[in-house]
Amino acid sequence: MAKSKTINVKGASITILQNETSEFISLTDMLKAKDGDFFISDWLRNRNTIEYLGIWESVYNPDFNYGEFAIIKSQAGLNSYKLSVKDWVAKTNAIGLKATTGRYGGTYAHSDIAFEFGMWISPEFKIYLIKEFQRLKAVENDRLQLEWNLQRTLSKINYKIHTDAIKENLIPKELHKNQITFVYANEADLLNAALFGITAKEWRDTNPNAEGNIRDQASIEQLVVLSNMESINSVLIHQGLDQKERLLQLNKMAITQMNSLVGNKNIKKLK
Repeated sequence: MAKSKTINVKGASITILQNETSEFISLTDMLKAKDGDFFISDWLRNRNTIEYLGIWESVYNPDFNYGEFAIIKSQAGLNSYKLSVKDWVAKTNAIGLKATTGRYGGTYAHSDIAFEFGMWISPEFKIYLIKEFQRLKAVENDRLQLEWNLQRTLSKINYKIHTDAIKENLIPKELHKNQITFVYANEADLLNAALFGITAKEWRDTNPNAEGNIRDQASIEQLVVLSNMESINSVLIHQGLDQKERLLQLNKMAITQMNSLVGNKNIKKLK
């Protein structure tokens, strides 16, 4: 869990940790909003809690240990019964709760489970927790959409620069319109071959049921590199390089930039 965010719910600052697929909310932070001395183990020993956790794990965790779960469930609710998060995870191989150490130490729960824990704090707290979590996701989605549209716009601008360079340097004035279109498509496939390794037609033949074209299916990293390639190809066209030489240079550039972007933390934030 490398990325952390914070929301404020009824005066409590609550940390959210995010891995590649899910968000985990700090139950330790949430507990600060509950009056009196209570512990997460108090919530965990409740029979209703155990039943809910068991159902959640059965839906999302194929490696859940049902045998150990049955034993825990039979003892839940007894005055003498105590269960820690670490014990729960160790015995059942659960994935919905996590006890962490270090900078963001504490007990964390998958957002689904954290909302249920919020009900234990109070019904009002649960409502505000969900509201703040949804607000955070809306802000993130808006930012993602803005950055995505910005990248699309940049790609369109570079495409205009690219086609202008083709028009000025590769298309004789006397060519028929259909021939001009062929030259444009030919140069577009030059970029496709350099970046994707195949032409648009080859991609369509391989993916007959896919929506859109090869570029519509491109990743964020590929769109960034494609945008850069259009600008670079424009320069190479103005320099008078033939298509074969441009293809070699663009392919090398695509490999270098993709290697750089695939592991880039800032690019991963957009996903």
